[in-house]
Amino acid sequence: MIRKANDKTLKEAIEQMLQVYKIKRRYDETGIIAAWPELVGKAVDNRTKEIFIRDKRLFLRIESSVIKNELLMIRSQIIEKINKEANSVVIEDIIFL
Repeated sequence: MIRKANDKTLKEAIEQMLQVYKIKRRYDETGIIAAWPELVGKAVDNRTKEIFIRDKRLFLRIESSVIKNELLMIRSQIIEKINKEANSVVIEDIIFL
């Protein structure tokens, strides 16, 4: 199949649509929350009681003070991992509630 110069793949068309409608960020945020168990593992996920994103900040309520302290120490690595997963800067900071 020969592609014309202005042809787009379905993925490219969807990406463009998401950008145009300013929903890419919300889509990325929803994806990050859905991927939280994979990003941090089952033990941390089981103790995550609340998670949401607002203004590029990830808000977390963790029921274990030990796990919360561990996450505080690796905060920058978590942010880097999340943004790499999203392929854009979705999170700039993590706030523990």
